[in-house]
Amino acid sequence: MLNESDFINEKVATLPNKPGVYQYFDKNGEVIYVGKAKNIKKRVSSYFNKSHYENHRLYVLVSRIHDIQYIVVESESDALLLENNLIKKYQPRYNVQLKDDKTFPWICIKNEPFPRVFSTRNVVNDGSVYYGPYTSANMVRVLLDLVRQLYPLRTCNYNLTKENIEKGKFKECLEYHIGNCKAPCIGLQSEEDYNHSMENIRRILKGDIQEVINYMKNLMEEYASGYKFEEAQSLKEKIQLLEKYKSRSTVVNPRIDNVDVFSTLEKGKSFYINYLKVTSGRIVQSHTIELKKKLDEDPAELLQVGITEIREKLQSHSKELVVPYAVDYPMKGIKMTVPKKGDKKRLLELSERNLKYYHFEKEKRNEKISRKFSKSKELEQLKSDLRMQQLPGHIECFDNSNIQGSNPVASCVVFRNGKPSKNEYRQFNIQTVEGPDDYASMREVVFRRYRRLLNEGEELPQLVVIDGGKGQLSAALESLQELDIHKQITTIGIAKKLEEIYFPGDPVPLYLDKNSSSLKTIQHLRDEAHRFGVRFHRQKRSQSFTSNELENIEGIGPKTAQKLLEKYGSTAEVKKLDSETLEQEVGKAKAKAIMNHFATAK
Repeated sequence: MLNESDFINEKVATLPNKPGVYQYFDKNGEVIYVGKAKNIKKRVSSYFNKSHYENHRLYVLVSRIHDIQYIVVESESDALLLENNLIKKYQPRYNVQLKDDKTFPWICIKNEPFPRVFSTRNVVNDGSVYYGPYTSANMVRVLLDLVRQLYPLRTCNYNLTKENIEKGKFKECLEYHIGNCKAPCIGLQSEEDYNHSMENIRRILKGDIQEVINYMKNLMEEYASGYKFEEAQSLKEKIQLLEKYKSRSTVVNPRIDNVDVFSTLEKGKSFYINYLKVTSGRIVQSHTIELKKKLDEDPAELLQVGITEIREKLQSHSKELVVPYAVDYPMKGIKMTVPKKGDKKRLLELSERNLKYYHFEKEKRNEKISRKFSKSKELEQLKSDLRMQQLPGHIECFDNSNIQGSNPVASCVVFRNGKPSKNEYRQFNIQTVEGPDDYASMREVVFRRYRRLLNEGEELPQLVVIDGGKGQLSAALESLQELDIHKQITTIGIAKKLEEIYFPGDPVPLYLDKNSSSLKTIQHLRDEAHRFGVRFHRQKRSQSFTSNELENIEGIGPKTAQKLLEKYGSTAEVKKLDSETLEQEVGKAKAKAIMNHFATAK
């Protein structure tokens, strides 16, 4: 009876010296790795060489091999394709992981009388012709829009056989009446005329746009020489559409035809491959995939995997591949080019730029998601620290601002999902309070704020923060109780000196860790409310000062002062006016009073 190690050695010893694919199985019979080889025996034997054990991942893979199976094939190219298919089928743990799993759209010309043209992601073997696949759904929309602008086509699913049309089974629809279809369903368009349009559509979808343009130009000249000016004008508009579409694709050397360009970018365990398809000197397709390394595979091996996957998925049959470095690609009839200069080198550089932009955008998206996740964690922590029932996605904070009782104002700032929502900030002039009374001012603004939200049917916040200690908090709570919403909202106060957090009815404050995200969020709210309130208070004081200085002049009332300030912007500018200008503005007597006041003030 052989032990496990002897069994594996026996297996390796009997492997064939032929090209093929090998599969490693674990103790549960699961495929954990699929590989290809020019010589199966040599390649598999190399895994059990002790020098490879410096690679930890490779060591782990080998330690889990309990069985080996293989498939012999005719050539290396067959092995490459079989390996790709088996990896997709079994998705082994230790093989390179392909992150791209998209189903690409196609444009279908249906196999039927008066064929329809539409986009689909399902290829059906029913004799229909499919163009693609396209890596951009937007490109499919652009092409279909172009086709429909050039040629009126039917969109209905009627069976438009000659017999059905002759029997009058159908009736024209709205598409005919608005000019999008020529109504072949009732015999107003012949099949010959319809199929002639389809031939041009096929040329456009193949990329032979210039051929269609040349044909239309010749026909336009025929119409013009035959005095059929309306038909000629219609063709001219179609030619302009085609020229515009043609100019959108990037132009390279027109002698470069039917070439696939591949570039690579390695970032940690991620390996990115960009693909450009060049036809008739134009880049007509671009796609990027990401591979996740598992066994520290070298770049050439990863690029080979990517080339196989992309060409199979996008059904590319190009005979020349432009690559950044030498790759062992065993497909017959394929030319591999590693350009050093010239147009193909520039194409490779363009592909590399595409990759860098792709990676940069991906990093930005990940950073945005990470920030959003981080904010969510902070809010979860805040909910826990404040013993709330709901996640505080909507928080509001209030602050009063006055100096020795002058110009009392208040501010309310709003945070959504942990971030300031500045368009929702609100400022309040204190209306019912005489003198410097912070408690009464807080009671007023909180009442006004939430009475308005209730009247307008707006959502209430989950958390309200009051800048102040127990007194300001109690005042705010009185307003919430009067509105009967105090049980719907968690309300806290934050005292400035020791950063104490107070809850209604609890004389003992809560002290949060000074480095906690919860305290930092509350401080951010408090500081933002204070900044916003102070700015508003300064504006009020400035307005009060400039207005009062003019109004305090004997004989100058509020209307005259307002008129001058609106026209000249400030008291300082009014001071610069000469007596003649002032007389024209406010009259001789008022002008004299203003001039005397400023002269005395000097």
